[in-house]
Amino acid sequence: MSTSAAIREAVEQAMPFAESLFDRLKANTADGAGVSREPYGPGEQYAHDLMAASARELELGVESDRAGNLYMTLPGRDRSLPAWITGSHLDSVPVGGNYDGAAGVIAGLAVLAAFRRHGFTPLRDVIVMGVRAEELGSWYGGNHQSHIGSRAALGVLPPAELQAARHSRSGRTLADQMRAAGFDPDAITNAAARLSPERCHGYLELHIEQGPVLEARGLPVGIVSGIRGSARARNARCIGAYSHSGAVPREYRSDAVLATAALCVGLDQAWSAVQCAGGDLVFTVGKLYTDGQQHSLTKVPGETWFSIDLRSQELATLEHMTRQARSLAEAIGRERRVRFDLGAFDLSPPATMDAVLRGALGAGAQALGIAAHEQPSGAGHDAQDFAQAGFRAGMIFVRNANGSHNPHEAMAMADFCLGTQLLAWMLLR
Repeated sequence: MSTSAAIREAVEQAMPFAESLFDRLKANTADGAGVSREPYGPGEQYAHDLMAASARELELGVESDRAGNLYMTLPGRDRSLPAWITGSHLDSVPVGGNYDGAAGVIAGLAVLAAFRRHGFTPLRDVIVMGVRAEELGSWYGGNHQSHIGSRAALGVLPPAELQAARHSRSGRTLADQMRAAGFDPDAITNAAARLSPERCHGYLELHIEQGPVLEARGLPVGIVSGIRGSARARNARCIGAYSHSGAVPREYRSDAVLATAALCVGLDQAWSAVQCAGGDLVFTVGKLYTDGQQHSLTKVPGETWFSIDLRSQELATLEHMTRQARSLAEAIGRERRVRFDLGAFDLSPPATMDAVLRGALGAGAQALGIAAHEQPSGAGHDAQDFAQAGFRAGMIFVRNANGSHNPHEAMAMADFCLGTQLLAWMLLR
């Protein structure tokens, strides 16, 4: 039997193990129609405990770092060589889907289960990493950049972020949440990097695609070329003046809603201009609201709160659009008698996946007979933190209907099996 055929068979036989992990994860972190695995909350902790217990059953080495990241290791033939790291995050957005993040960790464990069962010993150590708090931005506001676990492991997590990040509902700081979960935030931010590029052969992350490209093309697997960076104003405000909706003429109003709407339209037009010029950009206002204690049918709204999320593969485009946002806000503020406070834009630079790993993934897909497509990722991933820290990083996408960050993710296990076979092929290199 050829190596490719042996990998296909071994991984196929590991799929019941993987499906059982998905089922247990969903059943024990369910929240309505979806799942909720809050960073440093009970759902995320259950996921880590489940993966650690499964790794011990496979007789893997199991360790955690001070941030709570999980490392599950299968020793290779030559332990002096730099190790492969594969994995993803185990938290979720509120009422999200079961596959986002977790698919990457379960794929890694399925590969190691297949290796154990069929007697494959990789050349070098293979470490499956369960990452903490990648989805922090869906739960916490304030001045932070999410991806807490990966940045802590890489030694690039600024201590101030743990105090600046505040829970969107409770107002609690992330540092306090960590302490309540049994972690020491001071020890996390003062610790040296757990991972270094010199001791890592490469970081590989399998993840569901969070957009429609593979579904539209009828392909099961994607090879990621790069990850869009982002510039985000998380807590922007428009301050106008409350007044009577019937008694105040247009020229005397300071309407925060209409001013904010004008800013949104202006940024949408700037987005169109970037696209027409051949640039890469997406723009979203994911939050937009007025004060529920003061707004009324008969009041001109005096204040709004909103967010701006700009993403691009081009750093220059992100910088251009942040300047555009501030320029538009100033002009609209003068015209409509309001004041915008956009606050700081958190900048996360774009990341290019390693060309050698991309080529190897393409060769692996061909050897395994998997139809694959190279494409960029519009969403952020832990892989970008590894790439920006100097690691060779690569990503495998698995087709997923109905998008992500919602309960209706629809990854087929047959597609997951193909993506996991490609991961196994790489980890034997």
